[in-house]
Amino acid sequence: MPKKTMFFPIKFLITILICLFSNVFSKSNPELKSLLELKSSLDPSSSYLSSWTENGNPCDGSFEGVCCNEYGQVSNISLQGKGLKGQLSPAISGLKYLTGIYLHYNSLVGEIPKEIGSLSHLVDLYLDVNNISGPIPPQLGNIENLQVLQLCYNQLTGSIPTQLGSLKKLNVLALQSNQLTGAIPASLGDIETLMRLDLSFNHLFGSIPAPIADAPLLKSLDIRNNTLSGNVPSALQKLNQGFQYSNNPGLCGVGFLTLAACPDSDHLGQIRPQPFGVGPENSTELPRKEIPETANVKLPNCGETGCSKPPRKHNASVAVGVVVVTLALSLISVFMFTKYRRTKQKLGSSFELSDSRLSTDQPREFGRKNGSPLISLEYPNGWDPLSDVRSFNGFSNDVIQGFRFNLEEVECATQYFSPSNLLGKSGLSAVYRGVLRDGSVVAVKRISKSSCKSEEAEFLKGLNVLTSLRHENLVRLRGFCCSRGRGECFLVYDFVPNGNLFKYLDLKDGDATVLEWSTRVWIINGIAKGIQYLHSTKPNKPALVHQNISAEKVHIDQRFNPVITDSGLYKLLTNDTVFSALKVSAAMGYLAPEYTTTGKFTEKSDVYAFGMLVFQIISGRRKITNTIHMGADSSRSQDFVDQNLHGKFSEFEAAKLAKIALSCTHELPNERPSIDAVILDLGSCTSCYRSP
Repeated sequence: MPKKTMFFPIKFLITILICLFSNVFSKSNPELKSLLELKSSLDPSSSYLSSWTENGNPCDGSFEGVCCNEYGQVSNISLQGKGLKGQLSPAISGLKYLTGIYLHYNSLVGEIPKEIGSLSHLVDLYLDVNNISGPIPPQLGNIENLQVLQLCYNQLTGSIPTQLGSLKKLNVLALQSNQLTGAIPASLGDIETLMRLDLSFNHLFGSIPAPIADAPLLKSLDIRNNTLSGNVPSALQKLNQGFQYSNNPGLCGVGFLTLAACPDSDHLGQIRPQPFGVGPENSTELPRKEIPETANVKLPNCGETGCSKPPRKHNASVAVGVVVVTLALSLISVFMFTKYRRTKQKLGSSFELSDSRLSTDQPREFGRKNGSPLISLEYPNGWDPLSDVRSFNGFSNDVIQGFRFNLEEVECATQYFSPSNLLGKSGLSAVYRGVLRDGSVVAVKRISKSSCKSEEAEFLKGLNVLTSLRHENLVRLRGFCCSRGRGECFLVYDFVPNGNLFKYLDLKDGDATVLEWSTRVWIINGIAKGIQYLHSTKPNKPALVHQNISAEKVHIDQRFNPVITDSGLYKLLTNDTVFSALKVSAAMGYLAPEYTTTGKFTEKSDVYAFGMLVFQIISGRRKITNTIHMGADSSRSQDFVDQNLHGKFSEFEAAKLAKIALSCTHELPNERPSIDAVILDLGSCTSCYRSP
């Protein structure tokens, strides 16, 4: 009995001590307190951040999406694509050593807290693709180390703060697809490090500030779908395709393909609005969209009845007084701001972090293994290539550099390889639908590292070949990403919306997707042109054999143009992987018979596969039977032309195509025509149909 009596108080005492210790730890760790406040606002239902507990340690790997630096300070919050439905709390300012905030691809609401402006170490701020509303806080202009500001695809309103021009290290400013109004701040042109500026799909008005056109590192400026007007600075011609300006009817300029020349300067001088909104004595008030190029100009605050006009002398004296007072206040503000910045820089110097950036998939040794920070696509030192290609003597990687994506871009585009985005899967790869930051739709082919050539030099040479391919009948490679940490490589292609040719075969009568005859002829002609391009030698492009042409490798775009996929892909893959992929083609009859004895691919083996495709397209069948062959040989169209056409086809063209298909699938490769000869034969079949 005494033992039981003693046991209860000891147990009770231990419980009390644990509670006290937890309370003391929480109070002694202000970052934990901030994280818990942040959790309650980001995830009010506690559906996603249950690992964030008051008894936990943010830096021991237990807090999902939290990464700490070597000093045990929270440095990154990576919660992109987690389904968060709350809002961002001002408590974020308690995490003073944050370098990255990654909350994109969620459903966050509310406004951006101005307190973020106090996070002086912040480098990346990703709040894009949410439902955030309200204005952009001017305080964001205080984040002196900020390099990426992604606020696009939200519901932000108001004007773009001129204070953002103070972000002297900013590389990327993405504000597209919001509801922003006002003029483009000329102060953005003061950012000498700015590389990409996207203001498209907003309600901005006024003209394009000349200082922005003169930004030394600017590579991309997108202002599409606004109500901008005025003369486009000629300096923007240097951006070439990097400057996008469509759907701004008021723009004019010289040297731009789709812009009309501006009226003469005298006429412009008569209609140019005055800085304070007061025009000539008898002029009518100009609409708001006629504001000058800089957003620093403020409109007068007029009531619904309009502004009264005081006498001219009184106007002049008031204007002089306003100018004097404004200049005095500006000088005082500049002095105070300069003093503040110098003090802040001195204080921040002792906490400077290393400038070296981590790759997107290599975790810090002292941080969470699965919560590593994600580095922006726009930074070359954030990429995770297979190796430093400069180490290979004589190998130039200038072309490849322009095609590199990083892991974060690929993950976000596919919503972290969501099963709902899966387009297809095989033993070799999986293909996902994705949407890039610029809104373009892509197909991402996901390949395991074990399927790729083990010699990095050979793999990179293969990539160099892929990046050299450019033809209207080949699907375009947008870029690639190679990740050591994931053990995978990703190829990013243009998305082709109408699926592959395979789905247009073996259809039932009356099916809406049955292709009419002229479309079939058009597709055959396009496939032949794509193969001809592969077989030809061009500057910086070697002659290639596709090796694996099939109905599944031919996709149909929105205009029913055929585009061939996986061209040159074998250059990246191991021999075993290539052989495995060929088993399917062999089973479908695309593999030339000589391969079984020679084990080699030639241009004539591609021609054989093309012949099989011609048979499939004109017959509408996946399996080519002896009846189809015999019908083609004897020109009995009822035996080899798709019955779903109900006789709506050209007998002459059907016979011509049947002859081409037979010659291309001849048993002996030397008896098959070259693809150039096939193109000549096809000329008589396609002359009466649509041009590209």
